[in-house]
Amino acid sequence: MPLNFANKLSLFRILSIPFFITPLLYYSPQRDFLRFISLGIFLVAVLSDAVDGYIARKAKQRTIAGTILDPLADKLLLLSAFLCLSFIRGLPKDLRLPIWVLIIFISRDVIILLGSVVIYIVRGELKIYPTVWGKLTTLFQTVTIVSLLLRIKFSVSFWSFAVIFTAISGIDYIQRGFKTLYQL
Repeated sequence: MPLNFANKLSLFRILSIPFFITPLLYYSPQRDFLRFISLGIFLVAVLSDAVDGYIARKAKQRTIAGTILDPLADKLLLLSAFLCLSFIRGLPKDLRLPIWVLIIFISRDVIILLGSVVIYIVRGELKIYPTVWGKLTTLFQTVTIVSLLLRIKFSVSFWSFAVIFTAISGIDYIQRGFKTLYQL
């Protein structure tokens, strides 16, 4: 079965990741324009996420592949951005994300993934529904990346909100997971 347009946009997001990472790897203060190239690629990828979601809903193009590809593309894009903005040594301190923030972001997703596997094994099916807390988490994580790449002085405020929403959504997903398991 050929991929629909919404799924192609999800694949585009995944394929854009190396093009987002590469300018950051070659960043230096003398080549400051490279962070704007990464920012542009990141923003196009984020925009493709919004467009793919809109198309999937309005054109009724929701597919099993899309339910896997869309969140996978989101997680891979955000994770690669967080890793780059935490570990690339050539980046100045105001472009870097503290390691403890990275650990919180990654831990939530690992817990959700492991919980999903357990639910699938126990129940034989897995229905994934995005929540308001999850959407707010993604929004603030995205704004964090943009604020760091723009070197906004108040980036700490954005990633602080991202940490708060990440924790809240993680707890919410854990509670939902337990409710799903106990509905046997």
